[in-house]
Amino acid sequence: MDKPMDFKARIAIVGGGILGLAHAYVLMRRGFRVTLFERSLQASGASIRNFGMIWPVGQPAGEMHSIAMRSREIWLEAVAHARLPFLDTGSLHVAYRDDEADVLREFAEIGPPAGYPCAWLDRDGLLRRSKALNPEGLRGGIWSGTELTVDPRRIVAGMADYLRSMGVEIHFGAAVRRIDLPVIEAGARQWTFDAAIVCSGDDFETLFPEIFASSGLTRCKLQMMRTAPQPDGWRLGPALAAGLTLRFYKSFQICSTLDRLRQRIAREMPEYDRWGIHILASQTADGAITLGDSHEYGPIVDIFDKPQIDDLILREAATFLRLPDPRIVERWHGVYSLHPALGFFEAEPASGVRLITAPGGSGMTLSFGLAERTANRAGFQ
Repeated sequence: MDKPMDFKARIAIVGGGILGLAHAYVLMRRGFRVTLFERSLQASGASIRNFGMIWPVGQPAGEMHSIAMRSREIWLEAVAHARLPFLDTGSLHVAYRDDEADVLREFAEIGPPAGYPCAWLDRDGLLRRSKALNPEGLRGGIWSGTELTVDPRRIVAGMADYLRSMGVEIHFGAAVRRIDLPVIEAGARQWTFDAAIVCSGDDFETLFPEIFASSGLTRCKLQMMRTAPQPDGWRLGPALAAGLTLRFYKSFQICSTLDRLRQRIAREMPEYDRWGIHILASQTADGAITLGDSHEYGPIVDIFDKPQIDDLILREAATFLRLPDPRIVERWHGVYSLHPALGFFEAEPASGVRLITAPGGSGMTLSFGLAERTANRAGFQ
């Protein structure tokens, strides 16, 4: 077990999701005295309601992809220190239509020079890497080795336990109501800190509402499902994505062939565009398969889930995914914040206070890289 480092400045982290935990980890490792506040009795938001995918291959080329790759490095360090499980799965994007194959072939050619270490695989190459794929109609796809998979429910709770063991003070059930440094009001107490970092997810109302009101941020609701653990130790292998995903992740926007694919999906599958559906599959540490997802955008979130969205997800997943036990045992929705034009949102509403939120659906992927970036820009060395 690592030893806690010498303490320096006192820094408050607001938010116990993965972004707040990542900031606490980076600052703790640099020797700062860190206190984390989470308004709920346990983390229960988007950070535990996702695929658990660390997914650099989905980030646009340039700064965002660089942040994702650095985040991956810190993830590997963090789970090793915390002794938490992860799967070094890599990923497969697979094609069952000619236009999907065209996009993936193009990405396999222009992606590596842009920083994506990936390669085209033919049908047989894909089937050697994954026994979960339907061989019928499989055209080919790309393999990327940079993706990792964690169980978000286990990793978020486990990371909080690790940070606490390393001297980070963590207060659940303590909503931060006011920040006026050096004073922070949280729970029923007042606290004194040198700096604060606010990672408040989609809570735009509690702290600095005037900043969020003019930020352009909105919310996204997604529906997801999970199977029971697969029998007899069956493993999915690489995390899987199919043709609908190519129109979703910004990395593929470098492909000139993408527009033709988008037009065909809009023409033939309008309901998938209406609900922003693409299909991903990942596996948890206990063997369950997570499937999803959909995207409904707007400041007001419909609390009622739509069975037709789940049906569309399962219908498309069945075209390429073969599971020993496809029965769904859990369904849920998550909500995250995002900016329509930016990969994340940051602001400095007061001296010593930084807001960092809205990594979109890439919180697991970007969290540790963004935390290091925040620490560096704030001079927390």
